[in-house]
Amino acid sequence: MNLENKGILVTGASGFLGRVIVERLLKRGAVVVISRSEDYNLERFEDALAIINRFRPEVVIHSAAFYGGLGINYDRPGEVYFKNMTMGTNIIEASHRGGVKKFVGIGTGCAYPDGIEIPMNEERDFWSGPLHPSVTQYGGVKKMMQVQCEAYKKQYGFNGIHLVLTNLYGEWDSYNPDRSHVVPALIRKFVEAKMNKKSTVEIWGTGKPIREFLYVKDAAEGIIRATEFYDDIKPLNIATGIETRIEELVIKIQHITGYSGNVVWNNSKPDGQMVKTFDITKMKEVLKWQPEINLYDGLKKTIKWFEENYDEAIKRW
Repeated sequence: MNLENKGILVTGASGFLGRVIVERLLKRGAVVVISRSEDYNLERFEDALAIINRFRPEVVIHSAAFYGGLGINYDRPGEVYFKNMTMGTNIIEASHRGGVKKFVGIGTGCAYPDGIEIPMNEERDFWSGPLHPSVTQYGGVKKMMQVQCEAYKKQYGFNGIHLVLTNLYGEWDSYNPDRSHVVPALIRKFVEAKMNKKSTVEIWGTGKPIREFLYVKDAAEGIIRATEFYDDIKPLNIATGIETRIEELVIKIQHITGYSGNVVWNNSKPDGQMVKTFDITKMKEVLKWQPEINLYDGLKKTIKWFEENYDEAIKRW
């Protein structure tokens, strides 16, 4: 699909990922419609249908989400479930009713089952078992977007795709301790520890879990390439395929921030799923692309932005 002059609705357009998707789409020559929650609350079906009927986009990229780290998933599972379920269900139904030609659902690696073979493969593993208890609500609800699009394809011929993203990081992320994922949480800890001359930084868990981390601008590029070139209802991983142990991530962030104190691991706090890395064979084949920014360089860009925009960054929810 050539995106030039195409009307494209991006939900969550003012968010961490959405704003970068918008920037990349504009460079492609797309006509972008921005959906913000203060204007259209996608938890209400009438709002979802209203924005589709008003702007009649040809493509919808659904990046809006209510998400957070382990803390939110443990403390607010009902909100995580309800907000994401209603937003996803409503915007897909509204897109179908409004004649949208392509729907792009942004999913999450949390939707993969726990304890499966690594790296996680879309066709072999996506539906092979139950999710890790720490992410059941968020991962399960995001997974339902793929189910809904598949059902709508069978009944209505609806063209929906489902992208499974690994852990993202970058500028404009949430650095709020109650919501942030591991990278922004660590960046804030180390930057503030250096600012306040703290002798130690406490990190949750053991540092042993293995993850992979995708710079937000690479994620946006992968999403847009999938919008252009991918039309299969089967899930597609958007990831790096590169393993990083959490303790390695901590060393990188400590080095870049220049913090010279001690790191203390709080082993009483949960690690979450121990290993989550992705098979990107299909992604490279279909999109003729893979991420360009390595983790160290991406962290340098992100930390520089956070330090330069500290007052604004810590206010973001």
